[in-house]
Amino acid sequence: MVKKSYEERTDLERIQSQWRKLTGLHSREEWSAAIVRAATAAEIAANYAIRNEFKARSKFDEKFVNDQLRWANGIAGKIDRLLLPLFDGRKQHKIVQPLKAVAEKINKDCNAIIHQGEFRDEEEASAVIAQAKLFIETLVHIYDPKFALKNAKR
Repeated sequence: MVKKSYEERTDLERIQSQWRKLTGLHSREEWSAAIVRAATAAEIAANYAIRNEFKARSKFDEKFVNDQLRWANGIAGKIDRLLLPLFDGRKQHKIVQPLKAVAEKINKDCNAIIHQGEFRDEEEASAVIAQAKLFIETLVHIYDPKFALKNAKR
């Protein structure tokens, strides 16, 4: 069986790939790298939700949607500029609104690692990973209630 290249994977497959990678990094005590993967998985979950909304509610092509995802720039931008406006006045808004604070926490730690070269310890990594899991599963469950993150096989 030939493994799909990362580029050919769906958003859900990419989330699972990132999650498996981060659980392996976490088990090897690579705390900061695990946080970066958790943040990446969370951002892909935001992409997944945004793509689903555009697909269900518009005829915009994939290039336009991808341009919007790049424009929104990061998990916080995707929440503020796309998800919350897309859900305004809908029941999903009440699900996504609390995720804004979760996304800000994930983003803050990830940016400190990436842009300031900071490191995190096991406790900090575990906290961010738990927040990312909450963010991902809450958001993805709007579209796929059976979705569950899978840890790396050991």
